[in-house]
Amino acid sequence: MPERPFAHYAARNAPAILEVLLCEFRNSTRVLEIGSGTGQHAVTFAAALGHLNWQTSDLDENHAGIAAWLETAALGNVEAPLSLDVRKASVDSASYDAAFSANTAHIMGIDAVERMFSLLGKALNGDGVFCLYGPFRVGGRLNTDSNEAFDASLRRRDAAMGIRDLEALDGFASAAGMHRTRLYAVPSNNCVAVWRKGAAA
Repeated sequence: MPERPFAHYAARNAPAILEVLLCEFRNSTRVLEIGSGTGQHAVTFAAALGHLNWQTSDLDENHAGIAAWLETAALGNVEAPLSLDVRKASVDSASYDAAFSANTAHIMGIDAVERMFSLLGKALNGDGVFCLYGPFRVGGRLNTDSNEAFDASLRRRDAAMGIRDLEALDGFASAAGMHRTRLYAVPSNNCVAVWRKGAAA
């Protein structure tokens, strides 16, 4: 079995995210995770949310690590990763009633972020919910000096990266038939933003 990759930040932020998902996914049954990364979140959340079927996904190079976590956890409600690049992927319409992604929007180029929302607009059913974890700009501003420094480091690494404006994400969501319903503040100066299909603005 391949060695399991381990991200300290994923272990650290999982309890706070789970509190949100326990509420937002309480009536959901099938979840698509975009960018499952190491696979830690998938096994943690699927174990705690036994009523859900959790579908992992990522670029092919991350599949071995995700598979190692899934094999160790041996959960019946979490699925082997789909090969998914949001810039190219297609999904069946209304095939999920929930979606989750963590720490992806500031790593993807803005075109890929827009494409992610478009993809989920198709993938989610009529009242589906999307929860996105990470740092965001709100009203054009970041909430801490540490996030300012993080944003600057991302942009030095790759000009296409950067912490996204929440209002821009709302625009992508609206074009995909979703509207933001909640914004949860969670530790480490991050948030979980929640959009729903068909929800009133």
